Amino acid sequence: MKKRFFIYFSYKGAAYHGWQIQPNGVSVQEVLTRALCTILRTELEVVGAGRTDAGVHAKLMVAHFDLEIDLPAGFDLVAKLNCFLPGDIAVFKIVEVKPEAHARFDAISRRYEYHIVTHKDVFKTELTARESIKLDFEKMNAAAKTLLEYSDFTSFSKLHTDVKTNNCVVSHAEWTKQGDEWVFTIEADRFLRNMVRAIVGTLFEVGRQKMSLEEFRMVVESKNRCKAGTSVPARGLYLVEIKYPDAIFVH
Repeated sequence: MKKRFFIYFSYKGAAYHGWQIQPNGVSVQEVLTRALCTILRTELEVVGAGRTDAGVHAKLMVAHFDLEIDLPAGFDLVAKLNCFLPGDIAVFKIVEVKPEAHARFDAISRRYEYHIVTHKDVFKTELTARESIKLDFEKMNAAAKTLLEYSDFTSFSKLHTDVKTNNCVVSHAEWTKQGDEWVFTIEADRFLRNMVRAIVGTLFEVGRQKMSLEEFRMVVESKNRCKAGTSVPARGLYLVEIKYPDAIFVH
């Protein structure tokens, strides 16, 4: 009898061409699928909760896969995967879910963080973005707060994507100081391709005093990607949390 499982894991995205399998580069999906197929000695498909672009990291990503075989008693798949996988991918847990549960479509919210440093740090080159121009974070937070008032985020979407709607419900958007880093945290029911990096790039324009709060609102309301700021580098972006309804899990 086929059973469906959610796998929870993290990865450092520097060496990968994003989550999704690509014809011209190594992806996280490809490496994780190969590891599962090798250890379980069966063919299977791994479906992620969403895409992350090349260079983007995940403190927590979720995917699902189906198994038509029963694992032997005491078989620790998490431990075996962590031995097999490269050092930049780590599995936390694997849990059984109901057969119709879907890692992408059943997610009720996702949270991202964007990390920046304001000085050169050789130990964080792949893990944070560097911004040397002084930023007004109070003003950036005032602009970020206005995102909760809108639903159409076309201005921050990659052009010519295949999504049916650019509407998202943003429930949290805030800059905070964490040690020597500034971190932008944003949570929504869904995200458009390139959305977080485009929002951060536009908030930088506010923080550099090149865009007023009213002009930021006009960017959102224009529904025009050309009006927004330049997308910031992928290396500062992390997927950090995905929430699901309790009802989809097998208890």
